[in-house]
Amino acid sequence: MKYTILSFFLLIIITSCSTKKAVQNGTTPLSEKANLLAQKYIIVDGHVDLPYRLKVKNFRLEKEYVGIPVQSDKGDFDFVRARKGGLDAPFMSIYLPASKQKEEGASKALADTLINMIEYIAKENSDKFMIAHKPQDVEKAFAAGKVALPMGMENGSGLENDLANVAYFNKRGISYITLTHSKVNLICDSSYDTIRTWNGLSPFGEDVVKEMNRVGIMVDISHVSDSTFWDVMKITTLPVIASHSSVRKYVPDFERNMADDMITEMGRNGGVIMVNFGSTFIDGNITIERDKRRDVLRKLLDDKNVTGDSEEGKIIIKKFEAEYPNIYSDVQKVVDHIDHIVKLAGVDHVGFGSDYDGVGDSLPTGLKDVSDYPNLIEELLKRGYSEEDVSKMCYKNLFRVWNAVERAGI
Repeated sequence: MKYTILSFFLLIIITSCSTKKAVQNGTTPLSEKANLLAQKYIIVDGHVDLPYRLKVKNFRLEKEYVGIPVQSDKGDFDFVRARKGGLDAPFMSIYLPASKQKEEGASKALADTLINMIEYIAKENSDKFMIAHKPQDVEKAFAAGKVALPMGMENGSGLENDLANVAYFNKRGISYITLTHSKVNLICDSSYDTIRTWNGLSPFGEDVVKEMNRVGIMVDISHVSDSTFWDVMKITTLPVIASHSSVRKYVPDFERNMADDMITEMGRNGGVIMVNFGSTFIDGNITIERDKRRDVLRKLLDDKNVTGDSEEGKIIIKKFEAEYPNIYSDVQKVVDHIDHIVKLAGVDHVGFGSDYDGVGDSLPTGLKDVSDYPNLIEELLKRGYSEEDVSKMCYKNLFRVWNAVERAGI
C-alpha cells in the first residue's frame, strides 16, 4: 500500500514538472498532444493549389522552371513545413482556369502539363515525395516518411467534350474531378456564375458523373451551383466529396459554400465535406469589412483621380494599408464550421480542404500554412472531440470514400 501511495505522489510530481516545462516552452499538454496526433495520424488535405502556383512554362519540364517545393519562404506549402505540421497527403489541385475553356483543347493540355509537373517533382525528390493514386499509396508513403501527392482536377473542362477523357485522366492519376470552377462549362453550372445555362447538369454532365462512378474517380461538388449539386445526388451511385467547401450558415448568400440541406444530404450519401480555411469562406463579417475598406480605398483614389498602379496611387495604397492592416478569421472559426457539419451530418462526413496556395492573403490566424495543422487538432481536442474523431477528420473519412470509389471502378 505504501508503494502504491508513493508511486501516486511521484506521478503527480513528474506530471507537474512536465507541465511546468511545457508552459515554459510556450506549449501546453493539449498542444503537445495535438502535435503528437498530427504526426501519429495520416493527414489528408483535399485541396492544395501548389501546381498552378509553380506553373510550368513549357512541356519539357526543365528544372529551372519548376520550383521544387522542398523548403521555401514562398507560398503556403513545402516539404519541410508539411513535415512539421504532419501533412501527409495534400491533394495537388490540377487547376484549369475558366478562361481556358474558350480554346478547344487548351484545358486538357494544361491539365497534362500540371500532372507532368507533379510527376517530375516526385521523381526528382523521390526521397521526399511520392505520387499517390489510391489510399494504399498514401499509406506506403506515410510508412516511408514521404509526403504523398494525390491529384484532383479542379474544373471538368479538362475533359473537353469527350467522355473518353474520364478514363484517360483516371489512368493519369486523377482521383477526383471538380465538375466546374468559376464559369459554366460543358458539364454544369457554377456557383460563381450568374449564367445558368443548364440549370444544373448538362446531358453531357449527367454522362460524366455516371462515367466517373464507372471508372473510379471521385465526384467533387465544390464550386457547383445548388441545382448542379442536387442533380449529382440524383445520379451518383457512390459517395461524393466537397474537396474545399465550407458552411453557408456563417457566410449567408455565398452559394460557393454548402447550405444545411446539402450538408445533410451529403451525410445520407456517405460523402465527405472538406472544410475550406479561407477567411472569406468561413466568416461573413470578414467579407463585409473587407468590402467596406475596398470602397474607402477606391474613393481615396477616385478623389485624387489616380489609378492604383500609378506612383501616387501606390503611395495612397501603402498609407491606407498601414492604417488599415488586413483582417483575418481564426482557427476557432474553422472548427465552428466543422462543428456545424458534425451536427447535421455526423463526424464521419467532415475533413480538411484548406485551399492553401489558392486563397491568397485570406488564411486565418493559426492556419497560415501547412505547418499549422496541430493548431486545428488542438482546437478540436479543446471542444471535446476524441482521438478517434480526430483520426476520422484527418484521413479515415476521406479514405472510406476514396476506397469505395476505387473498388467500384473498372
